[in-house]
Amino acid sequence: MNAAGGAMLCLAYGLGLLLTGVSVQVWGISAGAIALPGLGLLAGAIAPRLWRTGPSAKVWMAAGWVGLLAALYFQVRLPRPAETDISALLSNPDAAAEQTNLAVTVQGFIDTPPKQTRSGKLQLELVPFQVQQMDEADQPIRAAAVSGRLYVTLPLKLKAGLYPGQMLTVSGSLYRPKPASNPGGFDFRQYLAQRGMFAGLAGKTVDFPATEGRFREQWTWGRSLSSRLQQALWQVRQRIVRSQAAGLSIKNPDGTVDQGPAALVSAMLLGKGAVDVPFDLRDSFANAGLAHALAASGFQVSLLIGILLSLTRSLPSQVSFALSAAALLGYIGLTGLEPSVARAGVMGLAVLVAITLGRKVNPLHSLLLAATLLLLVNPIWIWDLGFQLSVLATLGLLVTAPVLTKWLDWLPSAIAPLVAVPLAAFVWTLPLQLHVFGVVSPYSLPLNILTAPVITGISLGSGLSALAALVVPAGGSAIAQLLLWPTQLLIALVEFANQLPGNAYAAGAIAPSQVIALYAIYLLVWGVAALHRRWWVAAIVCLGLVAIPAGAAVMSRLAVTVLDTADEPMLIVQHRSRVGLIGSLSPQDVQFTVLPFLRQQGVNRVTWAIAPDLTECHTEGWMQLAQHLPIQSFYFSSGTCPRSKNSTLPDKQQLIQQLQARGGRIYTLPLDQAVQLGDVAVRKVDQDPLALRFQIGDQIWLLLRGSKTVPSEPMLPQLATLTSVLWWDGIKLDAQALSTIRPQQAIATRPPSKAAEAWFRSQTVPLHVVAQQGAIQWTPKTGFRAIAPVD
Repeated sequence: MNAAGGAMLCLAYGLGLLLTGVSVQVWGISAGAIALPGLGLLAGAIAPRLWRTGPSAKVWMAAGWVGLLAALYFQVRLPRPAETDISALLSNPDAAAEQTNLAVTVQGFIDTPPKQTRSGKLQLELVPFQVQQMDEADQPIRAAAVSGRLYVTLPLKLKAGLYPGQMLTVSGSLYRPKPASNPGGFDFRQYLAQRGMFAGLAGKTVDFPATEGRFREQWTWGRSLSSRLQQALWQVRQRIVRSQAAGLSIKNPDGTVDQGPAALVSAMLLGKGAVDVPFDLRDSFANAGLAHALAASGFQVSLLIGILLSLTRSLPSQVSFALSAAALLGYIGLTGLEPSVARAGVMGLAVLVAITLGRKVNPLHSLLLAATLLLLVNPIWIWDLGFQLSVLATLGLLVTAPVLTKWLDWLPSAIAPLVAVPLAAFVWTLPLQLHVFGVVSPYSLPLNILTAPVITGISLGSGLSALAALVVPAGGSAIAQLLLWPTQLLIALVEFANQLPGNAYAAGAIAPSQVIALYAIYLLVWGVAALHRRWWVAAIVCLGLVAIPAGAAVMSRLAVTVLDTADEPMLIVQHRSRVGLIGSLSPQDVQFTVLPFLRQQGVNRVTWAIAPDLTECHTEGWMQLAQHLPIQSFYFSSGTCPRSKNSTLPDKQQLIQQLQARGGRIYTLPLDQAVQLGDVAVRKVDQDPLALRFQIGDQIWLLLRGSKTVPSEPMLPQLATLTSVLWWDGIKLDAQALSTIRPQQAIATRPPSKAAEAWFRSQTVPLHVVAQQGAIQWTPKTGFRAIAPVD
C-alpha cells in the first residue's frame, strides 16, 4: 500500500469517529458510520476511473469498513460507569438526583494536580477505592469497595500538602453533576463523563491515611510506580513554577502580590492545565483571541526540539535521538498530557526519527499520523476542543501559511511569516470557533501579529528559566526576572485590545452543516490550484454562508426565553434585532448563563432592560453585563437588600454612571403606568409582591415575585384580567389567587407548592418548571418547549 492508501485509511478512521456526533442512530451506532461501507464500495467502483493515480478500489472499500470500525471502537471506549463505580451510590438517575447530596467518606488516590476553581475552591480528580456512607450523626454506616473516578472540590485552605499520587481520605457530600440547562451553557455532566467521572464530591475535610495502615494493600506495584512518577513530575513542575514566581511576583500598593506575570510565563511553557493562571487574566487573553498563548502546543515543542538538536548535534545520532526523545517525553509529562501537546509531541518524535534516519519529513503525513495515533489511544479526543483547534491550526500552518508568505513577499522576509502564520491559523480555526462560541474578536488577528515576537521571546525565556531552575532555582528566578517587562507589555496590549469598542463581536453560533460547508470550501481552494488566485470568491461565499442565514434568522425571530439561572430569574425577549431583558442578575448568572446565551444568539447590544426590583445585591451583575454589552434603555425600581457596612458591592449610582458612559438612557419604572418598549408594552402593577404585566404579540405575561406568601387582597382584582402566561418565583400562590389570575400557561422558576401543582392539574393548565426542565422558550411556531432538556 502506498502513502495515498495509508492516508485514506487514516482519514476514514477520523471520519468514522466524527460521524459518532450524528444524532440519528441505528442499533446504537451512527447512521452515517453504518453507511460508510456502502459508500466505500461505491467509491471503489467509480473513484479509480476518475482518479487513476489515487487509491485502488480495495483501499476505497477498506476505508469504508475502517470508518465503521472506528465508530464501533468509539462506542467501546466511551466511558461508562461500571457496576462498582462510585456514582452507583446515587441510585436515582432522574433529574431530581442532582439536588441529592449523600454524606460519604471516600478513600482514593489523587490523580491530577490540585487547582483553584473560579469559585475560589480547590479542585482535583480522585481515583477512589473505598467509600463509607455516613448517618445523620456523621458516623459511618457501612463501607464498600468502589471504582471509577471522582471530581472533588475542597476549601482552598486545604491545598497545602496535596499532590498527585497521594492517598487521601475526603469527607463531604456526593452529588450527580448537572447537565447544561441553557443554550450555550457549560455541560458539566458531559465534561466529566468524557473524563470517566459520573459523580462529584463537595469535600469538607481531608485526612492522610498512613501508607503502612489498613489500606497498604492498595499500594500495588503498579500504583506505587505511577504515584512516584506523578510525584516526580509534580515536584519538577512546582520547582519551575516557584522559581519563576520568585523572580516575577509584584507587590501591589495594597500589599497583595500580583501573580499574573509569573503565572503567564509558567503557563506559556507548561500550559494552563498545569499552572493556576488567575481567571481574570485567562479571560482577558481569551476575549482578545490569545488563549493559545496560555496553552503549551506545537510552538513550545518546536522550540524544545530546536534547542535539543543544537545541544546534541556533536553526539552520535542514536545518542542524540535518545536524549532528545527522553526530554520531549518528559516535557509532555510536565504539561499534564494535554491533547494539543500530545499531538505536537508525536509530530516532534516523527521529526527526530526522520533526522536520525536521514530522511525527509512530510509535515502533512506527520500531522495525519500523529492525529490518528492519538485517536487510536483515546478516540474520545475527537470531541476535545483543544485537540480539534490544535489539528486545524497546524493544518492551516502547513497548507496556507506558505502560500500567504509567498503573497506577502513584498514585506521584509522576517516580517512576512509573522503575518502569515497567525492569519493561517485564524482562518482555519474560525469556523469551529464560531460553532462553539459564536464570538469573534475583530482585533484578534492584528493583536496576534503584533504580539508574536513578544510571545516568542517570553516562551524562549521561560524555557531557559525552567532549565536553570532545575539546576539552581535562584538562577531560574534571575532569568525569569528579565521577562518582567515583556510580560507586562503583553498583558498591557491584551488589556488595551479588550478596551476597544466592539472587541468581541457575537456573530451567533453556526450550525454543524455550515461548519462542514466552510471546511469543504477551504479544502477545495487548497486542493485546486486554479482556485488559489480566486480565493476572494471563496471568501465571499464563506461570508455569505455565515451572514445570510444569520440575517434571515434575526429578521424572522420572535422568541421569549426564561433561562435556568442559579440565583435570580431572567427572561429574554427577542423580536427581530431588538433584545430585551426582564429580571435580576447576579455575576454568576451573567458569566455562565446570560452572556453565553446572548452570544450564541448573535446579540451585540441590549435594546432595553428592566430591573423591576433593583437592589444593591443585583447591581454587580448588571454592571458586569454592561461591560460586555451596551444597554440602550434601562428601567429600574428600588428594592431592599441587606448590605453590610463594609460591603464592596457597587451601588446603583455606579451602575447608572457605567450605563450612561456607554450611551445608555436611565428611567425609573413607574407604578401602574404603561411603558412602550417597541412592540412590548410593560406595566408594573405592584411592588411587593412584585407584579409586572407585559404583552408580547398576542401573549399577556404576568410576573409575580416578592417576599409575601400570596398577592394581597386589594391586589387580586388588578390581576383578574386575562393572563396568557404566568411566570412566578419566590411566592406561594394559593388556589384563590390562581383562580383569580386564570393563566392559560404557567412557568415556575423553582418547583411550586403541592397545592399549586394540584390546581394546575385540576384545571389542565400546562405548567413548566425551569429548575426541572431547563430553559423554557416560546415562539409562535413551536409554542412553549424546553430548549435545553435535562438528561
